[in-house]
Amino acid sequence: MEEINDLIEQRIKKLNDLRELQIDPYGGKFEPEASALYLKTTYASASKEALEADPVFTSAAGRIISMRDFGKGCFATIQDATERIQLFFSKGVLNEKYAILKKLDIGDIIGASGKLFRTRTDELTIEVRDFELLSKSLRPLPEKWHGLKDVELRYRQRYVDLIVNPQVKDIFAKRSAIIKALRDYLEANGFIEVETPMMHQIPGGATAKPFSTHHNALDIDLYLRVAPELYLKRLLVGGYERVFELNKNFRNEGISTKHNPEFTMIEFYMAYKDYNFLMDFTEKIFSFIAEKALGTLKVPYGDDIIDLTPPWPRIPLLEALKQKGVPDEAITDRDKAFAWAREKKLDVKAGDSLAKILDEIFKEFIEPELVQPTFIIDYPVELSPLAKRKKDNQELVERFELFITSREIANAFSELNDPADQKQRFLKQVEAKKQGDEEAHWMDEDYVRALEYGMPPAAGEGIGIDRLVMLLTNSSSIRDVILFPQLKPEQ
Repeated sequence: MEEINDLIEQRIKKLNDLRELQIDPYGGKFEPEASALYLKTTYASASKEALEADPVFTSAAGRIISMRDFGKGCFATIQDATERIQLFFSKGVLNEKYAILKKLDIGDIIGASGKLFRTRTDELTIEVRDFELLSKSLRPLPEKWHGLKDVELRYRQRYVDLIVNPQVKDIFAKRSAIIKALRDYLEANGFIEVETPMMHQIPGGATAKPFSTHHNALDIDLYLRVAPELYLKRLLVGGYERVFELNKNFRNEGISTKHNPEFTMIEFYMAYKDYNFLMDFTEKIFSFIAEKALGTLKVPYGDDIIDLTPPWPRIPLLEALKQKGVPDEAITDRDKAFAWAREKKLDVKAGDSLAKILDEIFKEFIEPELVQPTFIIDYPVELSPLAKRKKDNQELVERFELFITSREIANAFSELNDPADQKQRFLKQVEAKKQGDEEAHWMDEDYVRALEYGMPPAAGEGIGIDRLVMLLTNSSSIRDVILFPQLKPEQ
């Protein structure tokens, strides 16, 4: 730390020296004529002789990544948003201005103009005729940033992470491309993008513990949304037939490699469809995005190759439990399920229902094995308070969750549009909340009223954008794909 402070002091002295020379260390407007990537690709085949015969004058701007001073000449590499390119400063060309180079440091942002040429090692370089300091860097860039053991420092100071690790910038460029491809696909299939409130009087659309706040002017408590679902389905009632929202959701839950309390989802709803249609549609969406982002359906992830080629297995939840060796009686009898789970050292509670116990068994023993794309379908009603019942089994609902790399990436169902059934399920959730279930759904009388006007049969789905990006960028932690993940306060 003392060494860092000394370096900062040296840089502050240089900054003051520049000001004494009437040089603004935080310059103004500079418009580079070309990006580093454009120069490298456009003149990739231009020979040394061709550049001498037909000179190319240009300008570029970026952050100094390296400097090599040879007395009467200095090579520097700058990095812009696209690539890196080398600059050459000659004392014979710059005259008195060459002395200013002594006041520059790695990390400074400069603009430079000059002529393209090739060095003895054939590297495309700008011979600088003039340059400007655009921003003085007072803190030195770390030399071994990527090797730091304290990975939280990389997340906390993402701005530095992006400077020194080009592969990190690539992840977020790919994230942008993935979101664009998803939008393009939905819009091409007749969906319109909408926006719904982020602050709710009643948190709904998912079973999750919300964050709360208070609106002073209205003097009411509000909650950051856990999902936009109920508002999007109100739009189906209103006559829209295909809607989607790219949305931020907030859930007051733990932080892990899979979870961030603020996360991005896309939710879409389509009238007159069911969950069977959505499974086919989901396979097409993922295939389209993978082809757009990676150019292949064979996606490397850790030690595995994830094959997104449709069709994907569709396994009923209860059947998956049986395949894992859960006895039939434990699947149908709450007490036997509880005893079996306790025998397997699962953290189930005395008040847990059969459905909750089975869900815990699934998460512990089955979910970790779902590496390749797999639809788990047909969930107990209790776990799905907003989904339509199966016609042939009223205890189950038409719901699926998509698992890839042992993580849930999408959740969908045929939407419940019976207002009486919906109200009864809300009341059961309210009772569960009274019994201490902090994630239980709240009663939403207005949503029931909306259903009473009539909502068409529909299917809806939520896809976790962060987890999708993790898959397609081979990232092991959700923090690697969120620019500014939630962290503990800095000490």
